Amino acid sequence: MAAAETDRDAPSALCSEFLNFSAKDTAAKWLQVSNLPKEVYQHLACYVPKIYCLGPNLNPQNEDLLAQLLLQGPLEWYLCGEEPSVGLSKLEQNNQPSQLCGHVFKVGEPTYSCRECAADPTCVLCMQCFLGSVHKEHRYRMTTSGGGGFCDCGDTEAWKKGPYCQKHEPNISDSSQKDPLANLSAEMIARTYNVFSIILKYAVDMLTWDKEDELPEGLEPPARGDMYYCMLFNDEVHTYEQVIYTLQKAVNCTQKEAVSFATTVDRDGRKSVRFGDFQFCEQAKSVIVRNTSRQTKPLRVQVMHSSVVAHQCFALKALNWLGQTIRYSDALRRILCQVGLQRGPEGENSSLVDKLMLCDSKMWKGARNVYHQLFMSSLLMDPKYKKLFAIQFARNYERLQSDYVKDDHDREFSVTDLSVQMFTVPSLARMLITDENLMTTIIRTFVDHLRHRDLQGRFQFERYTAQQAFKFRRVQSLIGDLKYVLISRPTEWTDQLREKYLEGFDAFLELLKCMQGMDPVVRQVGQHIEMEPEWEAAFTLQMKLTHIISMMQEWCASDERVLIEAYKKSLSALTHCHSGFTDGEQPITLSMCGHSVDTIRYCVSQEKVSIHLPVSRLLAGLHALLSKIEVAYRFPEQLPLSELSPPMLIEHPLRCLVLCAQVHAGMWRRNGFSLVNQIYYYHNVKCRVEMFDKDLIMLQAGASMMDPNHFLMIMLSRFELYHIFSSADCRKRYSRENANKDVVQQNNTLIEEMLHLIIMIVGERYTAGVGQVEITDEIRREIVHQLCIRPMAHSELVKALPENENKETGMERVIDSVALFKKPGVTGRGLYKLRPECAKMFNLYFHHYSRADQSKAEEAQRKIKRQNGEDSVLPPPVLPRFCPLFASLVNILQCDVLLGILGAVLQWAMEPSGGHWSESMLQRVLHLIGMGLVEEQQHLISSAEDYNDTNFNFTLKISRPGEAPANTASILALLETLQNAPHLEVHKDMIRWILKTVAYIKTTRECTASSPPSDSSGHSQEETVRDKEKAERKRKAEMARLRREKIMAQMSEMQRHFINENKELFQQSLEDLDPSTSSTLEHSPSSCDSALVCVGPRRWRAGGSDRRQVVTCILCQEEQEIRSDGKAMVLAAFVQRSTVMSKNRKRPPHNPDKYDPLFMHPDLSFGTHTGSCGHIMHSHCWQRYFEAVQAKEQRRQQRLRVHTSYDVENGEFLCPLCECLSNTVIPLLPLTKTCCSSEQPDLSQWLNITSHQMKALISAHRKSKASSAEAADETDGVNDCPPPDGFRLDHTPKNPYSSTIKEMLTTFGTATYKVGLKVHPNEQDPRVPIMCWGSCAYTIQSIERLLVDEEKPLFGSLPCRQDDCLSSLTRFGSACWTVSSHTTVQNHFIRLLAALVPDPRVENSPCILDVDMFHLLVSLVLSHPAVLCLDSSGLSADAAQLHFLHLITVAHVVQILLTSLPEEVRMEQETGGAEREEEESVCLLYNTLRSLLGRGLREVSSGWHLWLCVKAGILPYLRAAALFFHYLNGAPAPPELHALGAGEWEALCGYLCLPSNLLQLYFNNLDIMEPLLHGWCSHPALQALQSSVTLIRFPRESNHLIDLPGDYSALINQASSFTCPKSGGDKSRVPTLCLVCGAMLCSQSYCCQTELEGEDVGACTAHTFTCGAGVGIFLRVRESQVLFLAGKTKGCFYAPPYLDDYGETDQGLRRGNPLHLCHERYRKIQKLWRQHSITEEIGHAQEANQTLVGIDWQHL
Repeated sequence: MAAAETDRDAPSALCSEFLNFSAKDTAAKWLQVSNLPKEVYQHLACYVPKIYCLGPNLNPQNEDLLAQLLLQGPLEWYLCGEEPSVGLSKLEQNNQPSQLCGHVFKVGEPTYSCRECAADPTCVLCMQCFLGSVHKEHRYRMTTSGGGGFCDCGDTEAWKKGPYCQKHEPNISDSSQKDPLANLSAEMIARTYNVFSIILKYAVDMLTWDKEDELPEGLEPPARGDMYYCMLFNDEVHTYEQVIYTLQKAVNCTQKEAVSFATTVDRDGRKSVRFGDFQFCEQAKSVIVRNTSRQTKPLRVQVMHSSVVAHQCFALKALNWLGQTIRYSDALRRILCQVGLQRGPEGENSSLVDKLMLCDSKMWKGARNVYHQLFMSSLLMDPKYKKLFAIQFARNYERLQSDYVKDDHDREFSVTDLSVQMFTVPSLARMLITDENLMTTIIRTFVDHLRHRDLQGRFQFERYTAQQAFKFRRVQSLIGDLKYVLISRPTEWTDQLREKYLEGFDAFLELLKCMQGMDPVVRQVGQHIEMEPEWEAAFTLQMKLTHIISMMQEWCASDERVLIEAYKKSLSALTHCHSGFTDGEQPITLSMCGHSVDTIRYCVSQEKVSIHLPVSRLLAGLHALLSKIEVAYRFPEQLPLSELSPPMLIEHPLRCLVLCAQVHAGMWRRNGFSLVNQIYYYHNVKCRVEMFDKDLIMLQAGASMMDPNHFLMIMLSRFELYHIFSSADCRKRYSRENANKDVVQQNNTLIEEMLHLIIMIVGERYTAGVGQVEITDEIRREIVHQLCIRPMAHSELVKALPENENKETGMERVIDSVALFKKPGVTGRGLYKLRPECAKMFNLYFHHYSRADQSKAEEAQRKIKRQNGEDSVLPPPVLPRFCPLFASLVNILQCDVLLGILGAVLQWAMEPSGGHWSESMLQRVLHLIGMGLVEEQQHLISSAEDYNDTNFNFTLKISRPGEAPANTASILALLETLQNAPHLEVHKDMIRWILKTVAYIKTTRECTASSPPSDSSGHSQEETVRDKEKAERKRKAEMARLRREKIMAQMSEMQRHFINENKELFQQSLEDLDPSTSSTLEHSPSSCDSALVCVGPRRWRAGGSDRRQVVTCILCQEEQEIRSDGKAMVLAAFVQRSTVMSKNRKRPPHNPDKYDPLFMHPDLSFGTHTGSCGHIMHSHCWQRYFEAVQAKEQRRQQRLRVHTSYDVENGEFLCPLCECLSNTVIPLLPLTKTCCSSEQPDLSQWLNITSHQMKALISAHRKSKASSAEAADETDGVNDCPPPDGFRLDHTPKNPYSSTIKEMLTTFGTATYKVGLKVHPNEQDPRVPIMCWGSCAYTIQSIERLLVDEEKPLFGSLPCRQDDCLSSLTRFGSACWTVSSHTTVQNHFIRLLAALVPDPRVENSPCILDVDMFHLLVSLVLSHPAVLCLDSSGLSADAAQLHFLHLITVAHVVQILLTSLPEEVRMEQETGGAEREEEESVCLLYNTLRSLLGRGLREVSSGWHLWLCVKAGILPYLRAAALFFHYLNGAPAPPELHALGAGEWEALCGYLCLPSNLLQLYFNNLDIMEPLLHGWCSHPALQALQSSVTLIRFPRESNHLIDLPGDYSALINQASSFTCPKSGGDKSRVPTLCLVCGAMLCSQSYCCQTELEGEDVGACTAHTFTCGAGVGIFLRVRESQVLFLAGKTKGCFYAPPYLDDYGETDQGLRRGNPLHLCHERYRKIQKLWRQHSITEEIGHAQEANQTLVGIDWQHL
């Protein structure tokens, strides 16, 4: 206790000390002393422990004030030498504003990069600079920052053009870069230097201090206390849950406190969890360590003396202070940089900055963040010191990275993360490469960290432990640094740069040598592999290095000398790798077709083979570059081309491709999935550029330097097919060998793959250097082939194209030349479609097609050709020419070995395949022949220009018969035979095309021999054939059309026959369909003036035939007529609470147990909406179905704890037919029969009778109450009131409904009550009928609003599901009193009527302004039958309905006049006499109201104006009433209401039996109306009208979702400045915007969880219960995703309404294209909300996608 006492006394003593303190005097004293550091340390030693860390909970506001006064005050006085505010502002005025923006990004803030002008993707702008820059007109990319980088505006090296925004544009005048220190006086510089060096040293000492119980020299406090803190540190190993659980045990705090501790530890990196003496803290520490050390290393906890903690707190504060102070002036910044980088006495690495960097991983997160921020605002903002800092950083690079790899904090909290700020600056990067040899350092550091090697020195990732895998992940950041260094290619090379780059290149080759041949595989034969080998690490490495390898090649390409040197180095590296591979491979000689070659024996299917060959692939890339920049022809003497051994070059790439072929052929099935995955990635767009593509180039390079026959023989041998083609009688394959089916199948696939490879080697010329093409041609061809498969969206195309290091594909430059863009509709996305003229580029054997792609593309292209009426043949496309270095590749096509292979396959194809050859094999052979012909055509054309004879004569070669022994037929002869083979129907068109082309070439050759070339002959011959084919096709089409017409005629004849036979059936169905047809009107008894009226004694009545309604049950398919005494039929329905029409979202939800819902307030703040999918069932069928659902749910719960999309315990189920979410059923009821008596009382008589009846009822009810209470004195205010004639109080009416219908009436009533009030079901509760009437009224009102918003007519435009729902809902309402207690309903009626006709006997009737009139009308009409049934005097319900309508209409007019007059009066318009009467009467009424209410109402003279207001205000009510009576009484609507138009008002009034001048209702019954008006106006609430209560104005505006900005970045910006409301000033990780009310919430985080009905829920779920009655629509800003929530367990994601220019959404903001609001899509979401379909939408989404069910929606 003592401690607390002293604590309490201390402040007063301190206060006096603090009050007497003067910062000015202290500073003055400091100016005099000789040893300033000692003096300042003494001051800190004295005051810091008195300010900071005095209790268990740190109090930042208080501490900051005191620190400002006592600690920073003197420092600032000393620095400025005058009042700090004056001195600092002077500095600020003299300062030249920096041209660098330097704004440091917060987490989640939007950043912009320009795809056209940025030097690399790390160059970004903040939103302000972006909006003021030229780049907003360019193609820009928008992303959200992870925090920590800064804005590069003003940095000329970061932008190719437009480096400045308007704000940072440099002034032309002060172009001379002065030294910023020139503006300061020498004393000021000296003082600043002193202060900065003392404070920075103090901060560095304190933050890198590792003793827990003592302080650095000079800081020991005068009086040492003995209080300690138990300090918990953050790590990235333990989860939130583990920490929370441990803290609850260790320091016995509540869950909430533990969560807050954990949040702070995660945010700041440390938090004290206990304060007290040493023992007390030590005990907590031991519990925490013990609890967390089981699986992993324990949480780090230290017990620290309070004074140490105090000084550390102030050290952070001091660094922040330094950061703020240097903002005032560049001069101060420069002094701080100087202080920081000044070498200390210890020499190397002794500056303060070095100390901080090297202790980085020992500090906690908060400290790191603070000093990183300081570095960024000082060192990195000063160009001179940025360079010096970069040099220090590079020198310490290896140590920093090693610390980082051992540390467990994320990269963003490590000082190594600053590399991006320096290495991406081209000039700095070059300097660091030349002066500090940075490139070599990075690569060597990287290789050092990967220590696991095999005997050959290759990387080995087998069986990585978790620890090693973690380390491997961290080491990858080094590759990122290397990428930054290489990202901008040098334009000028110096000798020093060349030397250092090549040194780095050597180091890089060492790295690639460790990868060459890693993860080798051997084919499993016999049994399946036991353990899947580790393959992912190697591919991760490959993917990370892909861009580096490409960039290395680009650097080489920019300087010829470097390229030549690099080529030599790579070649010797490859030779070195090969020298280790040759063991056990014996030489053999292959001969075939008169050629022979020496090679080695090697079987891919038996030996080790690896897919990783980065050295060969790098060499292949460099070889293509030699060809591209033509070094090979200009300096052949410098290149070791003569030393190249082509067989060595092709060996490994060929093995790799053979491996792929064998995997395709199914020979490696037993090697498991790891191999399949490797092959997949080898071809995948992410890796193929530096894998598959380069292997192909290497084969092309090798083949171009060899005899094509030799090359093909080696290839046959590697494919293990040599034995098939080399035998003399290979053309009679398999005649004698009835080999194993599997082997034959495998060989067929291998032959197909080999032919495909030959096609690729000759045909893939779209790499610059191989063919004579530009880089754009290559991209264009990729796009064409993607679009040949199908039209694609922009994002799909981007994914299918390889990205360069700047994440660019280069697609935008060329896409418009090959494709047309088609915009999307309300759903779907924009698509690019291939331009028809580009289809001729299509190559069926395009090397990047997968097999699936290839067959899709083939089908699509043939289909298009057929639609255009062309031949469906897909000939090989015309190809660009080879570069000279690769020119000899075309000879492969005409070499003997290939012709032998082609001839053999064609020979096999002579007989139908018994599995001995395959269709696709033949197709490939034909394609190769086609390629030869196209090539020859191109040669002819070019030779015609050059006039030199060409040596490519493919037609000649294929016309020659084969060699001896038996002179086999030539290829051409074989083709002519095959042309008519019946089993080759599919290939006919291709064969025909080949023969035509051959003929054409021959003619051309003959012509060129004799005369100049002319095309006509060949074409004319081709055309005649084509014309014949066209005519044939036309004839067939004509015949098909005639046949179709004949069949149609037969069918319609049969139909007519059937209708005639079953005439009466059809008549009946037609009448049922349309009850409002004119024919039925004539029979209706009371259509006296044939006007359609839906209410009152003159209303339209249904004839017998109209009342019959027959429906079919969807479950048992039986038909059933709807009758009140028949089996019950029900409609699946969904009842939900709703705030869609709410005009007051602030109203607190009511207490369900006490709330009385009889009167709905006009703000409609909560309603109950009923919707239905319109599917009908028998009640007993539905009950059986629902019981089955319940049983299934119980079984499922025992099996697994997963939610379904519906909650059975809450009575939910899916409609058995359409799977729409439902939670109850509405019974279908027939129209009520009413008799019409001739004489009905008018309003005054009727009111008189009714009030008598009410008196009698009230007294009877009181009597029964009294008797039940057995009260002694009966005289007590209960005056017996005799009932009027024919009104029998004791009469119990007979219930007209069958038992099943009664049961269903109860079911639906109870469901509405349960959902609407959120209570447990209780059939007897008096509020059940009220909730049913309310739901009926609310649903009609919401549908009326929907029709207005969608500009649809009132009748005839509702879908039948809503139509059925409304009709059953209103008829249910009129019947639900029969299953409730009659007294209850009569009581409700008495209270409802009293609100309209004030009655002194009824207490607390509401004021007329607090009642929604339509709800009142519905409740009165639907509760009246309970009173009417007691009456036998012949009063009809119709008269009562009409009188209710009239009374309430007048009340509503009064309501409107009291609340809804506009503030200012517009110009009055002249009206004709037509509305004069209305205007006068409305003025009269208004003035009467003014006289009654006195000064509450303004004076309004314009009658026209008043009448306008009344008409507009009452229209929604009249429309809703028309709907209500239409469904209640079944009267068809007049045609005027079936269309939008001018006559709506008159039609409505006529249909509702109202005068079109509504005020006649008042003035024609003045004798009754005046007293009523007096009654309404005398209500106490109305007398206080002029008070500040906000009134609801009529007509109520429809609610809409909030307005969203057109540009998405505005939203991101808004969200980035949003901080979590709970955890003071912390950035919210998942800011989420409510689209209903516009609130921003902090979703998906512990900090904002609240308790709701005994369960922890996230901010969004909690918000839905206040804002949307459990339903919510949110936009997750950082994910660009719409979130629908309903209740606690239901939710789904929905496409956002923001699209990029390509018509696509970007969920997760991954692509970063600018997004703009699409109004149609937003309207669609709004429509879903207004229709109350959100829950249904979620249900459908969860049914379709089971993963959505598993998400914990309530935590969002």
